[in-house]
Amino acid sequence: MGDKTSAHPGAAGRAATADRPSDVRNVVLVGHSGSGKTTLVEALALAAGAVNRAGRVEDGATVSDYDDIEHRQQRSVQLSLVPVEWGGIKINLLDTPGYADFVGELRAGLRAADAALFVVSASDGVDGATRMVWDECAAVGMPRAIVVTHLEAARSDYEQMTSVCGQMFGGDDPDAVLPLYLPLYGRAGADGHAPVAGLMGLLSQRVFDYSSGERKEAAPDPEQLALIEGARNRLIEGIIAESEDEGLMDRYLGGEEIDLKTLIDDLERAVARGTFHPVLAAAPAVNGSKQGLGTVELLELITGGFPTPLERESPVVTTPQGKPRPPITCDPEGPLVAEVVKTSSDPYVGRVSLVRVFSGTLRPDETVHVSGHGLEDRGHEDHDVDERIGALSSPFGKQQRQLAQCIAGDLACVAKLGRAETGDTLSAKDDPLLMEPWVMPDPLLPLAIQAHSKPDEDKLSQGLSRLVAEDPTMRLEQNQDTHQVVLWCLGEAHMDVALERLRNRYGVQVDVVPHKVSLRETFGEQATARGRHVKQSGGHGQYAICEIEVEPLPPGSGIEFVDKVVGGAVPRQFIPSVEKGVRTQAARGVAAGYPLVDVRITLVDGKAHSVDSSDAAFQTAGALALREAAADAKIHLLEPVAELTAMVPDEYVGPVMSDLSGRRGRVVGTEQAGGGRTLVRAEVPEIEIGRYAVDLRSISHGTGRFSRSYARHEPMPPQLSVKIREQAEKGT
Repeated sequence: MGDKTSAHPGAAGRAATADRPSDVRNVVLVGHSGSGKTTLVEALALAAGAVNRAGRVEDGATVSDYDDIEHRQQRSVQLSLVPVEWGGIKINLLDTPGYADFVGELRAGLRAADAALFVVSASDGVDGATRMVWDECAAVGMPRAIVVTHLEAARSDYEQMTSVCGQMFGGDDPDAVLPLYLPLYGRAGADGHAPVAGLMGLLSQRVFDYSSGERKEAAPDPEQLALIEGARNRLIEGIIAESEDEGLMDRYLGGEEIDLKTLIDDLERAVARGTFHPVLAAAPAVNGSKQGLGTVELLELITGGFPTPLERESPVVTTPQGKPRPPITCDPEGPLVAEVVKTSSDPYVGRVSLVRVFSGTLRPDETVHVSGHGLEDRGHEDHDVDERIGALSSPFGKQQRQLAQCIAGDLACVAKLGRAETGDTLSAKDDPLLMEPWVMPDPLLPLAIQAHSKPDEDKLSQGLSRLVAEDPTMRLEQNQDTHQVVLWCLGEAHMDVALERLRNRYGVQVDVVPHKVSLRETFGEQATARGRHVKQSGGHGQYAICEIEVEPLPPGSGIEFVDKVVGGAVPRQFIPSVEKGVRTQAARGVAAGYPLVDVRITLVDGKAHSVDSSDAAFQTAGALALREAAADAKIHLLEPVAELTAMVPDEYVGPVMSDLSGRRGRVVGTEQAGGGRTLVRAEVPEIEIGRYAVDLRSISHGTGRFSRSYARHEPMPPQLSVKIREQAEKGT
């Protein structure tokens, strides 16, 4: 665990493989954007021998060669898998985006992993979003360790950062978050900043010097030993507090020297249980070195302290019909149960699925059953089909290295799964199973689009279906009221990636248009009108006259049609024609082109002609009568109002409530949610919260979350109603 003899690294150019679940470690890297996750993955790959000193694999590709969009935007936008090998153990490093818009990729990484490395920048500290993910991991008992990066920055302070981590992540027990090493500083530069040149192991009391470009081990000098002593005692007490040996603390307090092996074994067990969280330091290799600062120590922590897939409780499985099944275990000989944690498209291979196998063994060219939960509200079809998979491979940058199989506990890429989407379950075709889904964030930022040209219109449907198949956090809506195609996203960066993928990956040019909300119209007062449709142009003419009364009804009443004609003024066979005409006109709107609701329309009189009256004539007369009634009456525009629930840290409650009030919102209550967070409930017009996903993130510094649901339609303020009518008249 950083204090033991270095394990033998893997070899560059070949796929890391595992024959037993006990030889696999699945680790997800978590941290804010710019914290150094991808750089750390590259450093670990170099130290493990997966790449050469130039950071490249055999064909010249780099470990960070994932997606063209990532290179253009200079940030990670998707989950990436980098498998390496250390001491005969296969380590699947899952690099996740740090930007909040791509939290769906982070959730996929958490699902596929058995432990988490939280990457914290020594110069930037811990942000609120990272703390929230830490709490999520704590809730499910996922083992966690912390890696401090950017030690080369002038304002970095490792000791202060470890203290901050103890306060932020330790909760009621800061001694559960302690460093395993202290930094060894080199000579200070002209700016007075002394770079970290090595590490001092607290348990082994050995010095690991990286200043020459290679890791060298030595005994500490008296000054270094004095620095180690205090931190070492605190670390030992923290480890013993988590020990399963209840008598160990008494022996230690009694003055007994606890042997190093016992401490390391107890440390590894506490880390694997998720009750102790070590802090380490890491920096990329310099001066042509193969081993970056702390990379060997980190690899030893992962292989020695992080749990194997055998120690993870597998998700619940049922039949596709929802009937319970016995729990699965991580057994290569068990029934096949695997899950698609990521879907991507390759221009040459087609759709590629990153799969975590939880039970059984997945082999190339076999037929599997694909079961999906069906997220129809997000544009994902539900399916229950058999598919023949293609080759299995292990990714490394843009390379795909062929695999003979993928055992329980391991991850692999699967080609040619044409129907499978992210979150789907793969199982044996004669024993179909379905895993419980993981929690997906709800996309709440609308992006209304339309095809740029007729050729794009022909390709748009297929492009959108492939886009949402890759990204279950995106929701596709065909709005029947506004007739818009809307992609619901998690943020502006999520929008940009969606548009770029449509253009460059699927060859579809689209235009972004203003998003419309589903407005309604209603009468604000009673009105009467006459619809007269009389035309004579030789032969049969058109003759229909009807008189109606319109009165407003309570919200939610819809359209009510009443027949009060007496004396046969309108023949009985034409009463349904009048009703059809007024309902058709109501659907088209009478003022600004929005559907009319919550009115009673009463047919009171009319006239007919024995020859020229017809169904079509009375339909036209009914529609005309409704338009005439609206022309002389007060018409209200109704806007949808949402019930909004925002969860924010206590310190942001005031700004959030003030912001909601500025959006014409009504705060209906607040309640404490525990953990220093407050739930704010409000009712807000939907037209005011189109960009709330972006604005709340800004107000709460990335720590706020919200949900929304339709409540009702309410009359719009007169000044806003006038503005929208003017826009409708201009056709904008």
